Amino acid sequence: MELKTFLIEAKGHSYATGEEGKKLADGSKEFVYSAHGYTYRDRYLGEDPFIGEEIIWDEKHVIWGMNFYGRVLSDAVPAGEVYTFLQKAMRLVREDRPFRGPEKFSEGDFAYVDENQGTVNGFMGTEKIFFKGEEVYRLDYHGGAVKPA
Repeated sequence: MELKTFLIEAKGHSYATGEEGKKLADGSKEFVYSAHGYTYRDRYLGEDPFIGEEIIWDEKHVIWGMNFYGRVLSDAVPAGEVYTFLQKAMRLVREDRPFRGPEKFSEGDFAYVDENQGTVNGFMGTEKIFFKGEEVYRLDYHGGAVKPA
């Protein structure tokens, strides 16, 4: 299975589900998904703001990773509503944009916009959520392929 295809599948089994991640002793929350000879881990610390990483291993080595930092910027809408909308956007991740959500998505008063550059091998980007036209959330991310030591 191609890495991008697995990444899309794994993201569909993590934060996008709307379920809570497993709480770990260090205070982080984590989702783990294994299939097709790969293992994916999405781990984050904090609530608002939060920081985290996604990592993929093949059977022996780390082969891909992404770091992210996100935060709610406004109290115009409760943070819980922002994150519920974010999870909907995350369920729309596509193989041509396997990093976060789609380029654009809107529902009701919410709009999601993701801008990125690069390929799955090396990329950076920013996702934003707007509520009634006001930016209420932002996440910056970067990552790419990792060469085993």
